[in-house]
Amino acid sequence: MSTATIGFIGIGRMGMPMASRLIAAGHRIVAFDLNQQALGALAAKGAEITASPAAVAARAEIVMASLPHPDVVREVALGENGVAAGSMRRVFVDLSTTGPRMARTIAAGLAKRGVVAIDAPVSGGIAGAVKGTLAVMVSGPKKEREALRPILAAIGRVFEIGDAPGMGQMMKLINNLLSATATAATSEAMVLGVKAGLDPYVMIDVINAGSGRTTASEDKFPRAILPRSFDFGFALGLMAKDVNLCIAEADALQVPMWIGNAVKQLWLYGLGQGGPDQDFTALITHIEKWAGVTVGGNRPPPTEA
Repeated sequence: MSTATIGFIGIGRMGMPMASRLIAAGHRIVAFDLNQQALGALAAKGAEITASPAAVAARAEIVMASLPHPDVVREVALGENGVAAGSMRRVFVDLSTTGPRMARTIAAGLAKRGVVAIDAPVSGGIAGAVKGTLAVMVSGPKKEREALRPILAAIGRVFEIGDAPGMGQMMKLINNLLSATATAATSEAMVLGVKAGLDPYVMIDVINAGSGRTTASEDKFPRAILPRSFDFGFALGLMAKDVNLCIAEADALQVPMWIGNAVKQLWLYGLGQGGPDQDFTALITHIEKWAGVTVGGNRPPPTEA
């Protein structure tokens, strides 16, 4: 695979491991982030550091962004000192979750400046970013998608979603709605079981051996909820944002979302109770408080036969 010079904006929990994998694959990375400590850590791995998104786009034809909020992505792409102001940029790849409408807005704004926008949101969490096993949902013009495939393969499995801007974003929102629903429903069920006197560890073992298993019961509960570490690595505020974006798209398309709207209300409740920066696995703590129980903690030793 030929190597490339790639601009990378957003060296956070997801951006750092993705940029690191691109460096490991032999690509030259030109980076920007407001966090100087993160930039220093990436520089130690061989990245070139710049002072702004425009400076990144003056040094790389391909510029990638991994950022937390849609408005931040828009400013980075189209702002006065953004990617559009760079002299070398040709393709802008958004790895963030912005929603289809923002993706279309950014694509239209960049097109006026001669830049092709590709939305390529990712799923798989920090662990997937570190291992290079993310699901990468790519949409945009076919020529640019095909050229990017070998580059994006360094961070995960590439899925070509469609030609139109925003299609990758729609796929990501649907994925995250299902993830949010599994986490919310499993949390409620586990609180119910503990309130009824069931052992939460036995519950998870049974659920994962039966038809009730979900990504939450198989991964999130054993790793971050039952041990009470709540350190899965994704903020509750971001999950609430993604659910809100998905429901807004459903409303715009006149698709009924009875379950989706109930899930949205539970995540907004958790957001109001604990703020946006809590780990999303902490949602269960707010259900526990209401019910007056705690799910998990130290697993008791097995009883002797």
